[in-house]
Amino acid sequence: MPIALYALTAGAFGIGVTEFVIMGLLLEVSADLGVSISAAGLLISGYALGVMLGAPVMTIVTARWPRKTVLLALMAIFTVGNLACALAPTYGLLLAARVLTSFAHGTFFGVGSVVATTLVAPQQRGSAIALMFTGLTLATVLGVPFGTWLGQHYGWRATFWAVTAVGLAAFAIIALLVPRDTAPPEASDWRADLRALGRTPVLLGLLTTVLGFGGLFTVFTYIAPILRQLSGFSESTVSPILLVFGGGLVVGNLVGGKLADRWQVPTLLGSLLALTVVMLLMHFALLNQIAVVIFVALLGATAFATVPSLQMWVLEKAGGAGQSLAASFNIGAFNLGNALGALLGGAVIDHGPGLSALPWVGALMPMAALGVALWSLHLERRAAPKIVMPLAS
Repeated sequence: MPIALYALTAGAFGIGVTEFVIMGLLLEVSADLGVSISAAGLLISGYALGVMLGAPVMTIVTARWPRKTVLLALMAIFTVGNLACALAPTYGLLLAARVLTSFAHGTFFGVGSVVATTLVAPQQRGSAIALMFTGLTLATVLGVPFGTWLGQHYGWRATFWAVTAVGLAAFAIIALLVPRDTAPPEASDWRADLRALGRTPVLLGLLTTVLGFGGLFTVFTYIAPILRQLSGFSESTVSPILLVFGGGLVVGNLVGGKLADRWQVPTLLGSLLALTVVMLLMHFALLNQIAVVIFVALLGATAFATVPSLQMWVLEKAGGAGQSLAASFNIGAFNLGNALGALLGGAVIDHGPGLSALPWVGALMPMAALGVALWSLHLERRAAPKIVMPLAS
């Protein structure tokens, strides 16, 4: 794999840490700032909605910039945003800083996905995307458990100071390893790009992404309260269990990329079905500490096995026009799913059956995503030109 891909992995690592680390610190943030757990969960929803809104805006604004310049500008926004989180004196300012940070997210992964697919042979596109997203999974394996431990022992602000340092390091690595564009940026007509996004297969692909990841974040947003209040784990054991979740992400992402290279559609359908089954069964494991740890790993593996095939699906349905914008919108769709999942989980906790119901309620979303994907395939088959065989004379 080209070395530029590993630079993208470094940037993805930094962004992944800031996206996920807050989940292990919801109790600390809510206690320090005097807000409820569900209100602290809005720090995740606000970030996710910022990604959804910021991805198309930033992609259009930077469409004619050299790709390396785009990546460096996004990492600068990311670093400043995390610095603002570390310094935020109130809940409102912390939420605003999280939204600012999120504006770097969607376009980085969107542009990065397109760059990744152009650096390798066509039969390696799934693996290239998976390699870039490995930075996201490694952030969960290494960065999130360490950030959770750091926040629990030295205060949640210490975690954001550490993430700011990660942003500076990622900026330097991208500056050193990503080559400058050899060709001038292509002219981009954002209106034509938006028309490409309006195609039914693209919209259904985006909806599949929203529903698939919405299910994951219905549960994972509140994983720390689940582990501590239902499964009976101590505060000190949350970080190691998040490490197990991250290990599942890495395995699922890499295996999903390899499978998507060979069988893209079956991999997409199979991973959504597997995620649904895991979440349904996880409900019965919450009171058993060994079983719940196993299901935390399976949750990460099945969720991130969907990522390469979902990203490839949207890129292919968008066609040549607007691939960067389509990829950015799909990252926004991942995060819209994150936001909806966090909101749904908060509603279940505050107004519904409570924490123990989160897995089976969340399972309804990847189940719906599977239905949308099957419907999209059905429409494609109906729209495909039919071959009429001549009658034998």
